[in-house]
Amino acid sequence: MHFDEYRKHDATALAALIAKREVSPAEVLETAIARAEQVNPAINAIVHKQYERARKEIAAGLPGGPLAGVPYLIKDLAFLDKGEPARLGSSLFNDYVADHDSAYLTRCRKAGLVIFGRTSTPEFGLNPTTEARLYGPTRNPWNLEHSPGGSSGGAAAAVIAGVLPVAHATDGGGSIRIPAAQCGLFGLKPTRARISMAPDAGEGWGGLSVGHVVSRSVRDSALMLDCTAGTEPGDPYAAPTPERPFVEELKRPAKKLKIAMMLQDHRGAKLHPECEKAVRGAAKLCASLGHIVEETDPKLDLAALRPLNATIAAANVARNLGLRWRALGRDPNPADVERGTWAVYQRGLKVTGVQYVEAMAAIHAAGRRMAAFLSSFDVILSTVLAGPPPKLGYLDQNGDPAVFAERVNAYLSVTPLHNATGTPAMSVPLHWTTDGLPVGVHFAGRYGEEATLLRLAAQLEQAQPWFDRVPAL
Repeated sequence: MHFDEYRKHDATALAALIAKREVSPAEVLETAIARAEQVNPAINAIVHKQYERARKEIAAGLPGGPLAGVPYLIKDLAFLDKGEPARLGSSLFNDYVADHDSAYLTRCRKAGLVIFGRTSTPEFGLNPTTEARLYGPTRNPWNLEHSPGGSSGGAAAAVIAGVLPVAHATDGGGSIRIPAAQCGLFGLKPTRARISMAPDAGEGWGGLSVGHVVSRSVRDSALMLDCTAGTEPGDPYAAPTPERPFVEELKRPAKKLKIAMMLQDHRGAKLHPECEKAVRGAAKLCASLGHIVEETDPKLDLAALRPLNATIAAANVARNLGLRWRALGRDPNPADVERGTWAVYQRGLKVTGVQYVEAMAAIHAAGRRMAAFLSSFDVILSTVLAGPPPKLGYLDQNGDPAVFAERVNAYLSVTPLHNATGTPAMSVPLHWTTDGLPVGVHFAGRYGEEATLLRLAAQLEQAQPWFDRVPAL
């Protein structure tokens, strides 16, 4: 299979070709590996190769799942693959090898996916860019001087560079939607608890974090959700059960939606001109498709909510780092982690039990207010970020922690809100700057209603296709 042909297909189409025996899983894998070897020296997206294991899995015979034979990459964070490293972007985990599979990996393999490596992430997923000290910067294939976003930047860079059509990602503050926005991909953050964290956690970062994918097509995202969503024994809670498979939702007639359009960022400031163009353009497109668009917002104090998310995340990070140091039999050492990570660890140690409970109560209250607002609207339309992709080095986790924190706070826009409320949200690639950099558009929906977002995304994808818009890398 030649690369030019390979790149014309999403995962759904590749699986269909394999099922019809028009191409073999081995041929598809070798095409993906060849492309990875060609572009990875430039973009630094893949940080661990499992090529030989993938070849052996194909030779041994794959399950007859809906994605049988499709190549796949796992983000190198908290989803474990037995016998493979999971470094979490940190030298502190440099010699860690998983002794069991995460439930997510089991579901991926049951679907027939062929896992052939792991993608880069910033240390512990704490940065909206992917520039881990351990691995060096991951570069945006649209312009190698710019960030691909984070923390799923390696996944997004690999997908838009043509290594594969869909890749694993996670989102604790925007980490699916941010790299999707910066790389010109579709990125859906599912409802809280849609994807199980079993067996290692009941929830990610107090329920802020959830896993899924970045993809070139909407239907791949829907199919991956069908393959990997659902509870595991012992999960503390579950997302609402969908009425039907998400892939089937894409075939249903689109409903006329009432869309709330936000034309300000999380601080109430005017949007960056490119972001405003993106939002207004998306609003116009939605209106042309028969939807009602009204300028308003849920009146939540996003600036006040941001530090509460940070409190929850910092306490979880402090716990996880403490567990690792104890497992290694040594005392905490700032040299083991990046400067920004150490600052988060120190903050986390100071969080009291009462402060943690107060932060959890506040994000749950925000979820109630969001639900009340979305009783009058179906979807919220906004920018994903406060500007186009920044240059590498701007969000420096090893620089002055105060400068880093201020820049992150300014650059992130609405994405952390929907981690707090647990509501599904997505970045849709509908705008590029005059310099050719992607700017994603953000849509958020009601708790448990990914189907509404996926149907809207499919409608937008048909009206303004983006699949063939790829960088010349």
